[in-house]
Amino acid sequence: MKRGAKAAFRAVLLLALAAAAAGGVWTAGRYMPSHEAADIGELFPAQGTRVSIVWNDEVQDAEGIYEENQVYLPLDWVNDNLNERFYWDSNEELLVYALPDSIVYADAGTEGENGHLLRVEEDGVYLSAGLVAGYTDIRSVYFDNPAVHDGGEDEKAARRICIDSEWGEEQHAVVRWDGAVRQRGGVKSPVVTEIEAGTGVKILNEMDNWSYVRTDTGFLGYISNWKLKDRETVIPDSSFQAPVYQSQLLGERVSLVWHQVTTADANDNFDSMIEGVKGVNVVAPTWFALTDNEGNFRSLADREYVEKAHERGLQVWALLDNFSGDVQTEVLLSSTSTRRKLIGALVDEVLRYDIDGLNLDFESIKPEAGVHYIQFIRELSIECRANGIILSVDNYVPSAYTEYYDRKEQGVVADYVIVMAYDEHHAGGEMGTVASLPYVKDGLANTMELVPKEKVIGAVPLYTRIWTVKDGETTSRAVGMKAAQKWIDENQVELEWLDDLGQYYGELKGEDGSVQYIWMEDARSLALKAEAVDESGAAGIAFWKLGFEPDEIWDVVNP
Repeated sequence: MKRGAKAAFRAVLLLALAAAAAGGVWTAGRYMPSHEAADIGELFPAQGTRVSIVWNDEVQDAEGIYEENQVYLPLDWVNDNLNERFYWDSNEELLVYALPDSIVYADAGTEGENGHLLRVEEDGVYLSAGLVAGYTDIRSVYFDNPAVHDGGEDEKAARRICIDSEWGEEQHAVVRWDGAVRQRGGVKSPVVTEIEAGTGVKILNEMDNWSYVRTDTGFLGYISNWKLKDRETVIPDSSFQAPVYQSQLLGERVSLVWHQVTTADANDNFDSMIEGVKGVNVVAPTWFALTDNEGNFRSLADREYVEKAHERGLQVWALLDNFSGDVQTEVLLSSTSTRRKLIGALVDEVLRYDIDGLNLDFESIKPEAGVHYIQFIRELSIECRANGIILSVDNYVPSAYTEYYDRKEQGVVADYVIVMAYDEHHAGGEMGTVASLPYVKDGLANTMELVPKEKVIGAVPLYTRIWTVKDGETTSRAVGMKAAQKWIDENQVELEWLDDLGQYYGELKGEDGSVQYIWMEDARSLALKAEAVDESGAAGIAFWKLGFEPDEIWDVVNP
């Protein structure tokens, strides 16, 4: 080879070697794992004495605080996610927790084994994690990682508490070799934490090459699947003893009829009103009515009435309502001392007259009253349980607008939840039936998604509405079944059976240009409703109200 050719060959060879070396460096750079540390402050934003909350392996927006060598959790977050029974009375600055047979109270000065049970801060109330765990089926572990931010030697970062409230199957594994848990899948992702061989992890999501895990030090991140071994399914054990709310049930199918009593003299009509009624075993007179925001109420209770009912084999469940314009339920029930006063006086009145039960009919309460109303039911249930008083609570059919009535919790602490499956169409609203058969069925089914069916009572109407449309204006009046039939007969209204609604329908055109409409309640429609209630598995049936019905109805609804 000539000298020039040799020189050219050496030049080409050197260029090839240089290219290969550069390619190797590039390849190594591409596939070599990164050692860049992840920003822990981004993963766990809490700084200073704040604590990040990791609930069921998800970092929450809410943060706790670390004081007195323990973690405090925000009450609002606890109520929303862990345990709604921690009730805070902001008026009296008192924490109230109702158990099946007692009530626990605490304020900012109450101390537990490790410090104060709660803290009242500018941004809200915080409960010690130990207090929450004592009444809630959870497991938790706290991690305190010192870190330096912006040169602040005293600042703490990555404080976090991991709280689990789920007890189903979990996937666990063991780390095969020392390695890194990364912020995302891939060797170039920043390192969240280093992890040693033999360390256990909880697999949250296993993908083709990487798994999202939680380490035993509370870090969340990704690790390569080939670094994991000994995968197994684990079911966590819980030692929590949930409170047991013993229900006081009638022991037979409930058949309740409300008796509207607005004066003391109306009690004298009991015999005539109940005559001809068959199959009913509970009468609920409207005896108690709240009168102000101080816990006072009107009572029309009558001992002779109770004795007559008992002689007929009927229980008496006295009704308490909030219908007075002088009552703001959200004000009345937001005071712990006022609830105590009201409950004490109610129970005394029930025992004085040998009444068998209490029936709550609180209607049109505001959303802000919901938390106070359910607390009232919890606290009242304790006294009812202790004194053998059956507690029932009335509700309209579930809707998005009444979720704050908390039917699920009612179904835990009360003995019966009554579904008032009527007023499907009401005065001032769109014209239509008071209670179609699908409305009754859906109301029962939707309630039973929240309340055990053995506690559900389906209530149906012994009335309907006659609607009048005149000059573009729609009005209505409620009429009992007897009055409705009289109107039909007097006006010779032709009725048409509507199979989809389970009712008869009629129209009457007036000489003044008006048109009247009726969706009739009669023996046929009520028989279908009663059948639907029984087929749903409900505990019984209820009727509003005594005196609206013809006697023959009872043979149909209480066969």
